[in-house]
Amino acid sequence: MAERQRRGGGSEAAAGREASAGRTGARLGVALLGSTGSIGRSVVDVLARFPDRFRTVVLAAGRRVDVLAEQARRLRPAVVAAEVPLAGSDLPPGTRSVRADRQGLAELVLRPDVDLVVVGTAGLVSLRATIAALEAGKIVATSNKETLVAAGHLVMPLARKAAAEAAARSTGDPFASPLAWLRPIDSEHSAIWQCLAGEDRRGIRRLVLTASGGPFLDVPLAALATARPEAALRHPTWRMGPKITIDSATLVNKGLEVIEAHWLYDVDYDAIAVVIHPQSIVHSVVEFVDGSLKAQLGRPDMRHPIQYALSYPERWPAPGPSLDLAALARLDFRAPEPERFPALATAYEAGRLGPRATAALIAADEVAVERFLAGELELPGIARLLATAVERFGEGPVPADVEAVEALAAEVQAAFGGGGAPRGVVGQGAER
Repeated sequence: MAERQRRGGGSEAAAGREASAGRTGARLGVALLGSTGSIGRSVVDVLARFPDRFRTVVLAAGRRVDVLAEQARRLRPAVVAAEVPLAGSDLPPGTRSVRADRQGLAELVLRPDVDLVVVGTAGLVSLRATIAALEAGKIVATSNKETLVAAGHLVMPLARKAAAEAAARSTGDPFASPLAWLRPIDSEHSAIWQCLAGEDRRGIRRLVLTASGGPFLDVPLAALATARPEAALRHPTWRMGPKITIDSATLVNKGLEVIEAHWLYDVDYDAIAVVIHPQSIVHSVVEFVDGSLKAQLGRPDMRHPIQYALSYPERWPAPGPSLDLAALARLDFRAPEPERFPALATAYEAGRLGPRATAALIAADEVAVERFLAGELELPGIARLLATAVERFGEGPVPADVEAVEALAAEVQAAFGGGGAPRGVVGQGAER
């Protein structure tokens, strides 16, 4: 069975595609990696709202076993995986607990009853699982930035191969797009995905990613050097995990999304722009060659892009209140200040250098954020550390496989005080 799945076929994968496309009454089998993080908890809410559409097969987390146990009682998966196995008395009947490392997660997503893998983890912990799932002909919905920033050159060819096979089977198949196989959960990338529905990609002039600007958007530049972690963690519009919240304060997150956009939409870096939009209502914009702009708007609620990724190619009833345009009063936009957000330019530089530089960038960012939160590094020091990492490690051979990506990440993190092991535990919320 595993060998048949690795060849990208099998009746189970086909059944999953049919169920996801709304063509059968079958429920889609889901493996959720990172279920106790901020993204994972929102995914659980969506899964629980549609018990007739989904059956939860795997829930994987890190150390927050109390939350994991509660989720298991709510969704009744076949398996829960954590750094430490749960006691059987904490789980519903029929659910077993296993201890899972990176390779263990890759094996869990290959279960024949898993059709869709949702990745809500931080770090590189789910990279092997993502690649294994795509190779097996399964759908992956991901919020994990490391997947594409560090290994887009390994991951996207698999999504493109699956799309090409779908196109060869049937004209007009909604799965004839790489985004049907590697589905973005980020609100920005979901927005672009939705704006491009039905569009000829040759008509794209540029992609415009919106950014809130974070909590320090209007503070004096001189005050950034004394910014405290508790202030940086108070995001004005989104409720997110600590890593992405700090990345929002420095605009590193938007630089990483630029790199993701390059891979997801096959667009040159010169055609990807960033604009500050403090209200976080316009999630991104596509500009076409005829001068038209198409934007996707919505409340800052991650359940919306999550549900779109899980329900594609359909749209299901809203997970929350509708957006009241009349109540908005105004929508503001401005260009990001290079002096306030120098890491944005570093991300563009890394993207243009290639996968080795982007892998170094994101590995260094994990260390930099940890050191800032620990009081060992000032906020502007994050951007300086990233620039140094790209300069020091950006040139050289492109990592040829997962092991090479992980080894490079370990080398970068060790060089900047990260202990020599790629970061990211299973239960951390990579996103909002």
